[in-house]
Order: sequence, then C-alpha cells, then structure tokens
Amino acid sequence: EWYGYHFPELIKIVPDNSTYCRLTQLIGNRKELSEESLESLEEVVMDSAKAQAILDASRSSMGMDISPIDLINIERFSARVVSLADYRRGLQEYLRSRMSQVAPNLAALIGEVVGARLISHAGSLTNLAKYPASTVQILGAEKALFRALKTRGNTPKYGLIFHSTFIGRAAAKNKGRISRYLANKCTIASRIDCFSEVPTSVFGDKLRNQVEERLSFYETGDLPRKNVDVMKEAVKEAIDVTTEIKRKLEKKEKKRKKHEIKIKEEEDDAANGTVQIKIENGASEPAVKKKKNHEEVEETLAAEEETPAKKKKKRKSEAMETETAEVPETPVSEKKKKKKKGAE
Repeated sequence: EWYGYHFPELIKIVPDNSTYCRLTQLIGNRKELSEESLESLEEVVMDSAKAQAILDASRSSMGMDISPIDLINIERFSARVVSLADYRRGLQEYLRSRMSQVAPNLAALIGEVVGARLISHAGSLTNLAKYPASTVQILGAEKALFRALKTRGNTPKYGLIFHSTFIGRAAAKNKGRISRYLANKCTIASRIDCFSEVPTSVFGDKLRNQVEERLSFYETGDLPRKNVDVMKEAVKEAIDVTTEIKRKLEKKEKKRKKHEIKIKEEEDDAANGTVQIKIENGASEPAVKKKKNHEEVEETLAAEEETPAKKKKKRKSEAMETETAEVPETPVSEKKKKKKKGAE
C-alpha cells in the first residue's frame, strides 16, 4: 500500500506478496527503470511477458513521486518480508520432510500442519496412538469441553481437526458426523505410523479416499465401500511398497559398505606409500655417508680383527698356566722307590 502510491499498477500485474516485495527492492524508483533491467525483472517474475508489462506500466504510471527516505524505509520493510517468507518456506519444507518420515499416513490423511499440531498437542506420536477417537476429536478444545460440562451446555464437536479441509467442505448439519468419522480415521493412521517398521503412506491415501466417499455419501447418498475391502487392498499395496523400500535400503547399505571399504583401502595404500617413501629417503641418505666413510669403516674393522687375535693368544697362555697350577703332584708308590734304590 505504501509503495502503491508511487507505482499503483504493479499490484495488478504481480498479486503475490513475496514477489511484490522483491520487485520493490529491485525497482525502487519507477522512473529509473529501463531496458537494461528487463533481464533482472524476468529472473524475479519468471515470465518475460510480465516483465515487459511492468516496464511498460512504469513508463505510463499515474503514481506520485516518492522521496528517498520513503524508498529507504520501503526497501528495509520489503527485505524483512522477503526474509520472513523464505523462513516460512524453509519451515514448511522441513515439516513436510519430517512428517513423511515420522507419520506419513497421518500427513497423507489430514495434512502435514494439522498432523504436526495433533502430535505436538498430544506430546508424542505414541501418546496420540494411545488416545481413543473421541479424545482425538476434541483435542485442542479442552477449555470449551470443561466449560460445557460445568454449565451443562453442548460439548464441542471438534478441536484441532477443524483446520482440515474436510470439515470446511461439509454442510453445517454434517460437521459433527464428519468430524467424528475423521477422528476415527486419524486414530487408525496414527497407530499404523507408530507401530509399523517401514513407513509408507498407502494406508493414509486409502483412509483419505474413505473420508471423501463419506462426504459424497452425506451430500448425494452414494454408498461408500466397506472398510474391510479397502483395508485388504491397502495391505496388498503396502506389502509391495515395503518390499521395494527394503530392497532399496539394502542396495544403499551395500553401496555404503563398498564405499567405506574403498576409503579404507585408499587410506592403507596412502599409508604404505608414505612408509615406502620414508624408507627410500632413509636408505639414500646413509648410502652417501657410507660412500664417504668407507675407508674409515674398513680401518676400524681391521683393528677389531687384530685385537681379538691377541686377546685369544693371551687367554690360551693364561689357561695353560692355570691348568699346570691346578694339577697336583702324583704320589710315587713305595715299590717304585725300592726299585730305583736297587738299581742304584
């Protein structure tokens, strides 16, 4: 509205708020627009016809002139709006990805935002799975329930479930009936999500189709299918989907293990290469030193060979002396002495 006084034709060409704020950041003063800025306009609007229309409208606009102070404030405000829009988009993507992993059936049945509100209000998915359908129906309307019980008035027909599209599409007399039916299906979906091993959205899609059939039954009178037949079809489809998901998970696990093995082999090869380089460097450096000191090594070896020979000779002489000293004089017998005297 503030920028509309300066360029009123822009809101008719671009009704979206986030793209409008980006264009106000880009355009600024409409009198400064030229053919050179046409490409940047196409990048923001993602349409060449709209960009050309903006350029033509800026030339023949009926808006008033704007001061530079107002332009500065408008640019700051538009930058804030753009950042908030990006933040909201990021939160929506995060919520969609988390709900597809945690509760895909509940998200397929009632939507990501309403399903996340139910889980947060209950405390966890297991708590929501433990609740009966009557509790899920009025979840979020506790104050109205206790006030009605205290004053003996009419109890509320719906709580957080009211934000789903089904209750808004139903007629006024059928809102209570469709909210009760939707709460029943929400409890089934939450229990399947809580206790299933492989998360799939097959049951959620089937339950959503059942709610659609019940809405058409309230409006036109066409009989919906029985719950037994729908659940049999859902079980068959869920088995096929789970087998495919398990097969894909096994393939991913095999690829991950192969990748880890390759990384380990590369690390081992790199470690062996560094060790070999170190060994080669360590062997080349002493080789130069050995060539330089080759003569000194030969001299030391010759000296070591001479000294052990001398030591061996000394050891042999010392051993002979010790043996002669240790051997006692043998006692001469008396008969031999007598023979010697007789011979003399």
